[in-house]
Amino acid sequence: MADRGGAHRLGWLGTGRMGVALIQRLLAAGCDVSVYNRTKAKAEPLAAAGAKVVDAAADLAGLDIVFVTVGGSQDLIEALTGPSGLTSRGGAPSVVVDASTVSAEASGQVRAELAARGSALLAAPVMGNPKVAQVGRLTFAVSGERTAFDTVAPYLDILGAGATYVGEGELARTVKLCHNLFLGVVTQSLAEVAILAEKSGISRQALLACLNKSVLGSTFTQYKTPALVNLDFHPTFTATLLRKDFDLGLAAARQHEVPMPVAATVYQLVQSLVGHGYGEDDFAALLVLQAHSAGLDIVSEHAEVTDGLEPLDQLGPASSD
Repeated sequence: MADRGGAHRLGWLGTGRMGVALIQRLLAAGCDVSVYNRTKAKAEPLAAAGAKVVDAAADLAGLDIVFVTVGGSQDLIEALTGPSGLTSRGGAPSVVVDASTVSAEASGQVRAELAARGSALLAAPVMGNPKVAQVGRLTFAVSGERTAFDTVAPYLDILGAGATYVGEGELARTVKLCHNLFLGVVTQSLAEVAILAEKSGISRQALLACLNKSVLGSTFTQYKTPALVNLDFHPTFTATLLRKDFDLGLAAARQHEVPMPVAATVYQLVQSLVGHGYGEDDFAALLVLQAHSAGLDIVSEHAEVTDGLEPLDQLGPASSD
Protein backbone atom coordinates (compact mmCIF):
# COMPACT_ATOMS: atom_id res chain seq x y z
CA MET A 1 0.00 0.00 0.00
CA ALA A 2 1.30 3.48 -0.80
CA ASP A 3 2.26 5.82 2.02
CA ARG A 4 -0.89 7.93 2.48
CA GLY A 5 0.87 10.36 4.80
CA GLY A 6 3.68 11.51 2.50
CA ALA A 7 7.43 11.00 2.31
CA HIS A 8 8.36 11.84 5.89
CA ARG A 9 10.69 9.54 7.80
CA LEU A 10 8.84 8.46 10.93
CA GLY A 11 10.03 7.21 14.29
CA TRP A 12 8.21 5.66 17.20
CA LEU A 13 9.45 5.69 20.78
CA GLY A 14 7.70 3.19 23.08
CA THR A 15 6.31 -0.11 21.80
CA GLY A 16 3.83 -1.11 24.45
CA ARG A 17 0.42 -2.46 23.46
CA MET A 18 -0.79 0.91 22.18
CA GLY A 19 2.44 1.70 20.36
CA VAL A 20 2.49 -1.65 18.59
CA ALA A 21 -1.12 -1.32 17.43
CA LEU A 22 -0.47 2.13 15.98
CA ILE A 23 2.90 1.30 14.44
CA GLN A 24 1.30 -1.60 12.60
CA ARG A 25 -1.21 0.77 11.03
CA LEU A 26 1.56 3.03 9.75
CA LEU A 27 3.47 0.07 8.36
CA ALA A 28 0.34 -1.28 6.66
CA ALA A 29 -0.05 2.10 4.97
CA GLY A 30 3.49 1.88 3.57
CA CYS A 31 5.13 4.39 5.89
CA ASP A 32 8.86 4.37 6.64
CA VAL A 33 8.99 3.72 10.41
CA SER A 34 11.93 3.26 12.78
CA VAL A 35 11.15 2.13 16.33
CA TYR A 36 12.82 2.12 19.73
CA ASN A 37 11.81 0.51 22.99
CA ARG A 38 13.81 0.38 26.21
CA THR A 39 13.34 -3.40 26.22
CA LYS A 40 14.45 -4.12 22.67
CA ALA A 41 12.87 -7.59 22.54
CA LYS A 42 9.41 -5.97 22.68
CA ALA A 43 10.18 -3.98 19.52
CA GLU A 44 11.85 -6.69 17.46
CA PRO A 45 8.63 -8.45 16.32
CA LEU A 46 7.76 -5.25 14.43
CA ALA A 47 10.78 -5.82 12.17
CA ALA A 48 8.91 -8.64 10.42
CA ALA A 49 6.23 -6.09 9.44
CA GLY A 50 8.81 -3.72 7.98
CA ALA A 51 9.92 -1.52 10.87
CA LYS A 52 13.55 -0.69 11.48
CA VAL A 53 14.43 -1.39 15.13
CA VAL A 54 17.12 0.94 16.48
CA ASP A 55 19.39 0.53 19.49
CA ALA A 56 18.90 3.90 21.20
CA ALA A 57 16.22 6.58 21.46
CA ALA A 58 18.73 9.11 20.11
CA ASP A 59 18.91 7.09 16.87
CA LEU A 60 15.48 8.52 16.07
CA ALA A 61 16.55 12.15 16.47
CA GLY A 62 17.47 12.62 12.81
CA LEU A 63 14.02 11.65 11.54
CA ASP A 64 11.28 14.05 10.48
CA ILE A 65 8.50 13.07 12.90
CA VAL A 66 8.76 10.95 16.05
CA PHE A 67 5.70 9.62 17.87
CA VAL A 68 5.87 8.76 21.56
CA THR A 69 3.73 6.41 23.66
CA VAL A 70 4.99 6.00 27.23
CA GLY A 71 3.40 5.26 30.59
CA GLY A 72 3.48 8.56 32.46
CA SER A 73 4.90 12.03 33.00
CA GLN A 74 8.34 11.05 34.27
CA ASP A 75 8.62 8.43 31.52
CA LEU A 76 8.04 11.17 28.93
CA ILE A 77 10.70 13.43 30.43
CA GLU A 78 13.25 10.60 30.55
CA ALA A 79 12.38 9.28 27.09
CA LEU A 80 12.78 12.66 25.40
CA THR A 81 15.25 14.69 27.44
CA GLY A 82 16.93 12.21 29.81
CA PRO A 83 20.58 11.06 29.66
CA SER A 84 19.64 8.26 27.24
CA GLY A 85 16.68 10.03 25.68
CA LEU A 86 15.76 11.17 22.21
CA THR A 87 17.74 14.43 22.45
CA SER A 88 20.69 13.07 24.43
CA ARG A 89 23.13 13.53 21.52
CA GLY A 90 22.01 17.09 20.80
CA GLY A 91 19.71 16.39 17.86
CA ALA A 92 15.93 16.41 17.59
CA PRO A 93 13.33 15.63 14.91
CA SER A 94 11.34 18.42 13.33
CA VAL A 95 8.17 17.35 15.17
CA VAL A 96 7.58 15.16 18.21
CA VAL A 97 4.04 13.84 18.66
CA ASP A 98 3.32 12.64 22.19
CA ALA A 99 0.30 10.35 22.32
CA SER A 100 0.69 9.55 26.04
CA THR A 101 -1.46 10.74 28.92
CA VAL A 102 0.81 12.98 31.02
CA SER A 103 0.54 16.14 33.08
CA ALA A 104 0.53 19.56 31.44
CA GLU A 105 3.56 20.48 33.58
CA ALA A 106 5.66 17.59 32.26
CA SER A 107 4.52 18.28 28.72
CA GLY A 108 5.38 21.98 29.08
CA GLN A 109 8.86 21.14 30.37
CA VAL A 110 9.55 18.86 27.44
CA ARG A 111 8.04 21.37 24.99
CA ALA A 112 10.46 24.08 26.14
CA GLU A 113 13.50 21.80 25.89
CA LEU A 114 12.53 20.62 22.42
CA ALA A 115 11.87 24.19 21.26
CA ALA A 116 15.42 25.11 22.28
CA ARG A 117 16.58 22.48 19.76
CA GLY A 118 14.26 23.75 17.02
CA SER A 119 11.73 20.94 17.45
CA ALA A 120 7.96 21.33 17.85
CA LEU A 121 6.00 19.22 20.33
CA LEU A 122 2.43 18.24 19.60
CA ALA A 123 0.42 16.97 22.55
CA ALA A 124 -1.78 14.31 20.96
CA PRO A 125 -3.30 12.06 23.65
CA VAL A 126 -5.35 9.19 22.31
CA MET A 127 -9.00 8.48 23.01
CA GLY A 128 -9.29 4.70 23.07
CA ASN A 129 -7.29 1.57 23.82
CA PRO A 130 -5.18 -0.85 21.76
CA LYS A 131 -8.17 -2.85 20.54
CA VAL A 132 -9.89 0.34 19.42
CA ALA A 133 -6.63 1.32 17.70
CA GLN A 134 -6.41 -1.97 15.83
CA VAL A 135 -9.76 -1.41 14.11
CA GLY A 136 -9.03 2.22 13.23
CA ARG A 137 -11.47 3.86 15.66
CA LEU A 138 -8.95 5.70 17.80
CA THR A 139 -9.23 9.50 17.92
CA PHE A 140 -6.83 12.24 18.99
CA ALA A 141 -7.03 15.65 20.61
CA VAL A 142 -4.04 17.69 19.46
CA SER A 143 -2.49 20.95 20.63
CA GLY A 144 0.69 22.83 19.75
CA GLU A 145 1.87 24.74 16.70
CA ARG A 146 -0.77 24.71 13.97
CA THR A 147 1.82 24.30 11.22
CA ALA A 148 3.18 21.21 12.95
CA PHE A 149 -0.33 19.79 13.22
CA ASP A 150 -0.91 20.33 9.50
CA THR A 151 2.27 18.37 8.77
CA VAL A 152 1.34 15.47 11.01
CA ALA A 153 -2.41 15.33 10.31
CA PRO A 154 -2.21 12.84 7.40
CA TYR A 155 -0.46 10.33 9.66
CA LEU A 156 -2.99 10.84 12.44
CA ASP A 157 -5.66 10.01 9.86
CA ILE A 158 -3.88 6.73 9.12
CA LEU A 159 -3.64 5.97 12.83
CA GLY A 160 -7.32 6.41 13.63
CA ALA A 161 -10.71 7.90 12.94
CA GLY A 162 -9.58 11.51 13.01
CA ALA A 163 -7.80 14.16 15.00
CA THR A 164 -9.19 17.41 16.41
CA TYR A 165 -6.90 20.41 16.73
CA VAL A 166 -7.88 22.14 19.98
CA GLY A 167 -5.36 24.99 20.19
CA GLU A 168 -1.88 25.91 21.35
CA GLY A 169 0.25 24.60 24.18
CA GLU A 170 -1.09 21.90 26.48
CA LEU A 171 -4.82 22.23 25.83
CA ALA A 172 -5.05 18.68 24.44
CA ARG A 173 -3.92 17.35 27.83
CA THR A 174 -6.98 18.89 29.44
CA VAL A 175 -9.25 17.47 26.74
CA LYS A 176 -7.90 13.97 27.44
CA LEU A 177 -8.37 14.37 31.18
CA CYS A 178 -11.95 15.52 30.64
CA HIS A 179 -12.49 12.49 28.41
CA ASN A 180 -11.21 10.05 31.02
CA LEU A 181 -13.07 11.66 33.90
CA PHE A 182 -16.23 11.20 31.86
CA LEU A 183 -15.16 7.62 31.06
CA GLY A 184 -15.06 6.76 34.75
CA VAL A 185 -18.34 8.52 35.55
CA VAL A 186 -20.17 6.80 32.68
CA THR A 187 -18.85 3.38 33.67
CA GLN A 188 -19.90 3.83 37.30
CA SER A 189 -23.35 4.92 36.11
CA LEU A 190 -23.61 1.83 33.90
CA ALA A 191 -22.62 -0.34 36.87
CA GLU A 192 -25.29 1.25 39.06
CA VAL A 193 -28.16 0.82 36.61
CA ALA A 194 -27.03 -2.71 35.66
CA ILE A 195 -27.14 -3.81 39.30
CA LEU A 196 -30.49 -2.09 39.87
CA ALA A 197 -31.88 -3.95 36.86
CA GLU A 198 -30.47 -7.29 38.02
CA LYS A 199 -31.86 -6.96 41.53
CA SER A 200 -35.20 -6.20 39.90
CA GLY A 201 -35.06 -9.45 37.92
CA ILE A 202 -33.74 -8.13 34.60
CA SER A 203 -30.61 -9.60 33.02
CA ARG A 204 -27.67 -7.31 32.43
CA GLN A 205 -27.70 -8.40 28.81
CA ALA A 206 -31.31 -7.27 28.34
CA LEU A 207 -30.74 -3.91 30.00
CA LEU A 208 -27.62 -3.14 27.98
CA ALA A 209 -29.25 -4.29 24.73
CA CYS A 210 -32.01 -1.79 25.38
CA LEU A 211 -29.62 1.02 26.31
CA ASN A 212 -27.43 0.37 23.28
CA LYS A 213 -30.42 0.72 20.95
CA SER A 214 -31.56 3.95 22.61
CA VAL A 215 -30.31 7.51 22.18
CA LEU A 216 -28.15 6.92 25.25
CA GLY A 217 -26.26 4.11 23.56
CA SER A 218 -22.77 4.81 22.23
CA THR A 219 -19.69 3.13 20.84
CA PHE A 220 -18.44 2.99 24.42
CA THR A 221 -21.54 1.43 26.00
CA GLN A 222 -21.56 -1.19 23.25
CA TYR A 223 -17.86 -1.82 23.68
CA LYS A 224 -18.17 -2.39 27.42
CA THR A 225 -21.23 -4.64 27.11
CA PRO A 226 -19.29 -7.97 26.95
CA ALA A 227 -17.33 -7.06 30.09
CA LEU A 228 -20.44 -6.08 32.03
CA VAL A 229 -22.51 -9.05 30.86
CA ASN A 230 -19.86 -11.78 31.03
CA LEU A 231 -17.61 -10.33 33.75
CA ASP A 232 -14.56 -10.38 31.50
CA PHE A 233 -12.23 -7.86 33.13
CA HIS A 234 -9.17 -8.60 31.04
CA PRO A 235 -7.67 -5.10 30.99
CA THR A 236 -8.12 -2.72 28.12
CA PHE A 237 -7.54 0.12 30.61
CA THR A 238 -6.68 -0.75 34.18
CA ALA A 239 -8.21 0.69 37.32
CA THR A 240 -4.74 1.89 38.36
CA LEU A 241 -4.32 3.86 35.14
CA LEU A 242 -7.79 5.36 35.49
CA ARG A 243 -6.92 6.40 39.05
CA LYS A 244 -3.84 8.19 37.70
CA ASP A 245 -5.97 10.13 35.23
CA PHE A 246 -8.50 11.04 37.93
CA ASP A 247 -5.60 12.34 40.04
CA LEU A 248 -4.52 14.56 37.14
CA GLY A 249 -8.05 15.61 36.21
CA LEU A 250 -9.09 16.58 39.72
CA ALA A 251 -5.81 18.45 40.18
CA ALA A 252 -6.66 20.46 37.05
CA ALA A 253 -10.13 21.12 38.47
CA ARG A 254 -8.60 22.48 41.68
CA GLN A 255 -6.22 24.65 39.69
CA HIS A 256 -9.12 26.21 37.78
CA GLU A 257 -11.48 26.30 40.79
CA VAL A 258 -14.02 23.99 39.15
CA PRO A 259 -16.12 21.86 41.51
CA MET A 260 -16.52 18.28 40.29
CA PRO A 261 -18.63 16.50 42.94
CA VAL A 262 -19.64 13.56 40.75
CA ALA A 263 -16.11 12.91 39.48
CA ALA A 264 -14.75 13.22 43.03
CA THR A 265 -17.13 10.52 44.21
CA VAL A 266 -16.21 8.22 41.34
CA TYR A 267 -12.53 8.79 42.15
CA GLN A 268 -13.11 7.32 45.60
CA LEU A 269 -14.87 4.32 44.04
CA VAL A 270 -11.93 3.79 41.66
CA GLN A 271 -9.60 4.00 44.66
CA SER A 272 -11.72 1.39 46.41
CA LEU A 273 -11.50 -0.80 43.32
CA VAL A 274 -7.70 -0.66 43.47
CA GLY A 275 -7.77 -1.25 47.24
CA HIS A 276 -9.87 -4.38 46.74
CA GLY A 277 -7.19 -5.87 44.49
CA TYR A 278 -8.63 -4.97 41.08
CA GLY A 279 -5.90 -2.46 40.20
CA GLU A 280 -4.62 -4.42 37.21
CA ASP A 281 -8.07 -5.47 36.02
CA ASP A 282 -10.17 -3.47 33.62
CA PHE A 283 -11.93 -0.59 35.34
CA ALA A 284 -15.27 -2.11 34.30
CA ALA A 285 -14.79 -4.17 37.46
CA LEU A 286 -16.57 -1.23 39.12
CA LEU A 287 -19.58 -3.47 38.45
CA VAL A 288 -18.31 -5.96 41.05
CA LEU A 289 -17.99 -3.31 43.76
CA GLN A 290 -21.45 -2.00 42.97
CA ALA A 291 -22.87 -5.50 43.26
CA HIS A 292 -21.17 -6.05 46.62
CA SER A 293 -22.55 -2.74 47.87
CA ALA A 294 -26.02 -3.90 46.87
CA GLY A 295 -25.60 -7.29 48.54
CA LEU A 296 -25.73 -9.11 45.21
CA ASP A 297 -23.54 -12.00 44.11
CA ILE A 298 -23.11 -11.72 40.36
CA VAL A 299 -21.96 -14.32 37.86
CA SER A 300 -21.23 -14.31 34.15
CA GLU A 301 -24.32 -14.53 31.98
CA HIS A 302 -22.30 -16.43 29.33
CA ALA A 303 -24.12 -14.55 26.61
CA GLU A 304 -23.04 -13.97 23.03
CA VAL A 305 -22.82 -10.19 22.81
CA THR A 306 -20.82 -8.02 20.45
CA ASP A 307 -18.49 -5.19 21.38
CA GLY A 308 -19.47 -3.37 18.18
CA LEU A 309 -15.86 -2.80 17.10
CA GLU A 310 -16.03 -3.76 13.46
CA PRO A 311 -13.09 -2.30 11.52
CA LEU A 312 -13.76 0.88 9.59
CA ASP A 313 -13.74 0.49 5.81
CA GLN A 314 -10.97 3.04 5.46
CA LEU A 315 -7.87 3.65 7.55
CA GLY A 316 -9.22 6.99 8.64
CA PRO A 317 -11.25 10.05 7.56
CA ALA A 318 -9.95 13.57 7.26
CA SER A 319 -8.75 15.42 10.35
CA SER A 320 -11.01 18.09 11.76
CA ASP A 321 -10.47 21.40 13.42
